[in-house]
Amino acid sequence: MKTSQEGPGHPVDSGSGGAVAGGPDAGTSFAPPSPAAAAAPPLGTDEPGPDEPGPDEPGPDVPGGAMARAWSQLCHGLAAAGRGIWRALKAGEAALGRSWRTSLQFRTVLTTLVIASIAVIGVGGYLAGQISSGLFKERLAQAQVESSRGATQVQESFSGASLSDQQRVSTFVRDELQLLEVGGSDDNRKYLMVKIPHQDSTLAVSSVGSIGVTSAIIPDELRQVVQANKTGQFWQSMELPTGSSGGHPAVAIGSQVELLNTGYELYMFYDLNSAQLTLNYIQSVLWLAGGILLLLIGAITWYVTRMVVRPVSLAAAVSEKLAAGRLEERIPVVGEDEMARLATSFNKMATSLQDQINALAALSEMQQRFVSDVSHELRTPLTTVRMAAEVLFDARDDFDPINKRSSELLFHQVERFELLLADLLEISRFDAGVADLDVESLDIFSVIDSVIDAAQPVAEANHSQLSVVTRLRNHKCIVEMDARRIDRILRNLVLNALEHSEGRPVKIFVSADESALAVAVRDYGIGMSPDALEHVFDRFWRADPARARTTGGSGLGLSIATEDARLHGGWLDAWGTPGEGACFRLTLPRKRGGELEHSPVPLPPDGGAAAASLHLNTGPIMTNTGSFGVVGALGAVGPAGSTTHNGAAGPGVAKTGTPSHGDQGKAES
Repeated sequence: MKTSQEGPGHPVDSGSGGAVAGGPDAGTSFAPPSPAAAAAPPLGTDEPGPDEPGPDEPGPDVPGGAMARAWSQLCHGLAAAGRGIWRALKAGEAALGRSWRTSLQFRTVLTTLVIASIAVIGVGGYLAGQISSGLFKERLAQAQVESSRGATQVQESFSGASLSDQQRVSTFVRDELQLLEVGGSDDNRKYLMVKIPHQDSTLAVSSVGSIGVTSAIIPDELRQVVQANKTGQFWQSMELPTGSSGGHPAVAIGSQVELLNTGYELYMFYDLNSAQLTLNYIQSVLWLAGGILLLLIGAITWYVTRMVVRPVSLAAAVSEKLAAGRLEERIPVVGEDEMARLATSFNKMATSLQDQINALAALSEMQQRFVSDVSHELRTPLTTVRMAAEVLFDARDDFDPINKRSSELLFHQVERFELLLADLLEISRFDAGVADLDVESLDIFSVIDSVIDAAQPVAEANHSQLSVVTRLRNHKCIVEMDARRIDRILRNLVLNALEHSEGRPVKIFVSADESALAVAVRDYGIGMSPDALEHVFDRFWRADPARARTTGGSGLGLSIATEDARLHGGWLDAWGTPGEGACFRLTLPRKRGGELEHSPVPLPPDGGAAAASLHLNTGPIMTNTGSFGVVGALGAVGPAGSTTHNGAAGPGVAKTGTPSHGDQGKAES
């Protein structure tokens, strides 16, 4: 048992189980009820015992099956409710995360509210604790002064008493102690005087107290300290019963008095409920003020951030419209602050970009018109020159060797010039947006067969071998296409592959599924560098300008092929690695108007290994799209052989096919 002297009284430490005397710092409530008292049911109630069935429990006459079904339905209902709550929580979490990621204003407001909430809770808790401690200490000091004065008055009256019978003693004690209930700061003071045990006296009273106050409410720790000390007064926080409704926080102050050589314990109880109500009111006001303060902080933060974020959001929206081609969009300029200067600078930048883009568009239109006009104007003189060149070429055997060679050069160069002019006319049609499709359902292999027949002399001249690799049965695949344009695409790809094959084989891979067709032309020649892949579809671009050309060409072949693929809603991809060759892949929807999501042939289709060129006729080749049977120039299937993997499009890949206009096409001569 610990005792300490503090002011006029001594607080009693209740140990680990009770409330510490004079403990205002333990919480905002002066004397919380003990767990045992809170758990015990009040006397006189009709609550069932632990072994008795409750009013809602089924009796023994309820059938077990019905009870099991009811329990199952309850479990299912609770599970469904739990799943609904869980889905709602997940949806709320997703919405919160989306707002956190996409809204600067939301992040700022939420962060400010969290920090402000922590500050308000900390300051509010500190103020509530300080107010609680101050109220308790003030009330305790007042109670100690009043208790000391009352105990002194009682002892003085007892010391001067001269009593001879028990009845007079009881009457005297009761009259004297009743004076303790009046004269205090309030009417909530009660008293109790108990005889100290183990005393022999014929003129003594066992217990005298206020109505409803018995020795059972006095904490045992306080009684032990008072019985052990004849001088001084001691206090302890406690709960003062107020009937069946519970109790009020209170403080008990005890000391010893003596009457007719008999010692007594004198206790005075001070009800602190009025102070507790005051504290509760102050706390509610504090928390209400804190809540209102948080709302004000959130509203102010939202308004301030909105003033800053709104111009930025408006600038982002205008930027997106400019990127979409709406060059006339501008940011409204309001005021003269930093945001106004930002809007002014942005508008100047947009105006400058609009002027430059319009100038470039006008220049491009002028160039396109010039090419178209020149191409058309050259048709007539070129026809005349070609007729003259043909006459000279047919009569070349009658010329001397020098004139004979000149006539041959004139004929071939006029032929190349005519091809260039045709390509320029075709490009002008694409630029003008007047190119159209003559779609019909045809077998892609008929087009491939025609291309191979036309390219066979070039293959023989380059000592290369052409072959087709396919997994399609019966070598047949019907596609809705413009046969003339697809023939032009494949002819260009095959001739380019033969020219750069360095005498190695050239393979044509064909595959299809329900929605798409893909044709890939693979050579194993010099290949292409990453820089070449970036420009392979540019107009008039050549990988090696110094390289001798043997098959003619205008440098517009791949550019025209790209536009032809776009007209079909298809793709044209390129892959290349120096020393391993190159591969161009054409992917088309099988039905007109279909949308492509994938290509049935990987790029490159044989994995990109240079060694694959040694296995021209060693199919079938296994890839992720199936087994490709190898046929030579649409001939018979060769013997089984090597296996390769899917060479997915990687760093050495260029792709075209997204709908665009004008100079976005690319070409390779």
